[in-house]
Amino acid sequence: MRKLVLLFICLPFLVFSQQESDFPKDTSFNVQSAYRKIAKDFPQATIVKEFDIPAINEKRNIVYYSYGERDLHIDVFYPKISKVKTVPGVLLIHGGGWASGTRSHLVPMAQKLAEAGYVAAAVESRLSPEAKYPASVTDLKTALKWFRIHAADFGLDTAKIATLGTSSGATVASLLGTNGGNPLFPSHAVNEPVSDEVQAIVNIDGILDFTDPNESGKDENPAKPSAGARWFGATYKQNPELWIEASPLTYVSDDTPPTLFINSALPRFHAGRDEYLKVLNENGIYNEVHTIEETPHPFWLFHPWFDEAVPLVISFLDKVLK
Repeated sequence: MRKLVLLFICLPFLVFSQQESDFPKDTSFNVQSAYRKIAKDFPQATIVKEFDIPAINEKRNIVYYSYGERDLHIDVFYPKISKVKTVPGVLLIHGGGWASGTRSHLVPMAQKLAEAGYVAAAVESRLSPEAKYPASVTDLKTALKWFRIHAADFGLDTAKIATLGTSSGATVASLLGTNGGNPLFPSHAVNEPVSDEVQAIVNIDGILDFTDPNESGKDENPAKPSAGARWFGATYKQNPELWIEASPLTYVSDDTPPTLFINSALPRFHAGRDEYLKVLNENGIYNEVHTIEETPHPFWLFHPWFDEAVPLVISFLDKVLK
């Protein structure tokens, strides 16, 4: 195996990657395929496109880490002019069953967060066709540290960072948020001593408990492994400890940061939420729960639900980070 090379270099914006197709990819989940699935039942849905917002800057295709010849990327959006010295940040993690999807899915949301006064970064990590759990968790912890190390480049307040995820990305965002400083989930080696803790979590329709039957009970046909089994490399019956280890519900405690849930009307994507909220409430930790009724699962990719979800995110972050 090639020696791991960390690219926390002085001029990160000049570093671009090799061809992104040189690793296994699952392209089954994308905006167009999601739209085709929902169009009949939700004829009012329209795809959210990227915005042209003059008040924000952007830096795209930054390499935040190289794993051998594999480059991992991050796109950062941030206000052009800040009235304060620094502003809070948000690390956005896309969905796709821990196997598919791209960071581009969350660029419109990142742009709107930047317009609202946040440094918003849409991040890439290795997914299950390329590397099993916990590879993506390790990558994203590294991206979080990269974010802090390069805070001065974007006017980021390193003491005020949230993780935000959608679907499977929300599960990982919650796992990161509940495991700051936990040696069970280390980052790749970094050359500066920075924290991997976050100060808020935004979970958009992501499960918190892999042991819920909606997730753990799917693997009856070995020829068609569930998304969880593909990520873990084992079914729940084969390795229940791994499924428990990766559940954010396992780690929720009096140290968990304030958490926002924005959910679709589909109960299966709420797995573990009520138990998680019980712990937060017992410890007086601020939280919000919003269910957008009559929505498909990937509602954040489409108008009119994007227009409802984004203000909820901004309102919550303003309360807990500003």
